[in-house]
Amino acid sequence: MDPITLILLAAAVLLVLYGISLYNNLVRLKHNVSKAWANIDVLLKQRHDELPKLVETCKQYMGYEQQTLEAVMQARNAVAQAREAQDIKAVGKAETQMRFGLGNLFAVAEAYPDLKASESFQHLQARITGLESGIADRREFYNESVNLNNIRIEQFPDTLIAGKFGFKAADLLEFEDEQKADVNIKALFG
Repeated sequence: MDPITLILLAAAVLLVLYGISLYNNLVRLKHNVSKAWANIDVLLKQRHDELPKLVETCKQYMGYEQQTLEAVMQARNAVAQAREAQDIKAVGKAETQMRFGLGNLFAVAEAYPDLKASESFQHLQARITGLESGIADRREFYNESVNLNNIRIEQFPDTLIAGKFGFKAADLLEFEDEQKADVNIKALFG
């Protein structure tokens, strides 16, 4: 075999190995996004299961706060529907309402000393607060995974492999700005 043919063959082998490496890295990133979403999904399901218990506990003490309790349950259902549909943008919007509703519920609970003293309420409040923290942590990991995935599928030469094999950009899990605002306590009691 002449040296030029040998060099071309070696270059072709290296190019194929490089393409395989790019493909495998894209697969890894895609699965990291799926894994990160699965981690969030587990916490959303756990919180989904805890919320009816919290609402029932609150109903025993908060007879006049039906609107607050109903808002939490409606938000819970919206999160569940968006989660089951795997609609990340809808989850973000529903999560905004859920967090706002929970903030209102916990703020209104301040006006009910018997409720605040209830061991069941304290346990559920701590459990849901812990789940909220977990969701926030995992949301950060999910968004980082999405970001890495989306950057790679847009970079050259990865974009050639990504386009050929149907790798798609993923959506970030974003909450609306109102979720970041503090609960207006005066409006709740005014």
